[in-house]
Amino acid sequence: MATRIIRTYEDDILRKKCKPVGEINERIITLLDDMAETMYAANGVGLAAPQVGTLRRVVVIDVGNGLIELINPVILESSGMQEGNEGCLSVPGKQGVVTRPDHVRVEALNRDGEKFIIEGEGLLARAFCHEIDHLDGILYTDLVEGELEDIEYDEDEEVTEE
Repeated sequence: MATRIIRTYEDDILRKKCKPVGEINERIITLLDDMAETMYAANGVGLAAPQVGTLRRVVVIDVGNGLIELINPVILESSGMQEGNEGCLSVPGKQGVVTRPDHVRVEALNRDGEKFIIEGEGLLARAFCHEIDHLDGILYTDLVEGELEDIEYDEDEEVTEE
């Protein structure tokens, strides 16, 4: 496993639509492992493949309940509404208010190529939407209501951005 460089908002790759994964091979497994290591090293809760320079539909998320790996994720349904601050590892030091569904149902493949469905509420629903948006070239900054704000970190504070 290796920590990869996280691309920031100036990088054009973040605005490109990702291609579906056709075959889950060693390169995809390595990508999943590297993305998880990169996300944890950056104290994030989610990371999408374009954020590390790969235009494939691959996402990793951990909102505190263990690692979730999604290959070719699709939101099947969503309901409710939540409004809250979002940040992004690709937009460091900033946050903004975004409205997202409060509940989502996602279909994806796991690293073994098995299709599964997962549901999320609250922060997990927000993370699913945020990371899947990345796969379509959408940044949370496109959805911010109002202005982006600077994030001020205490020296002892743990940084948790999506």
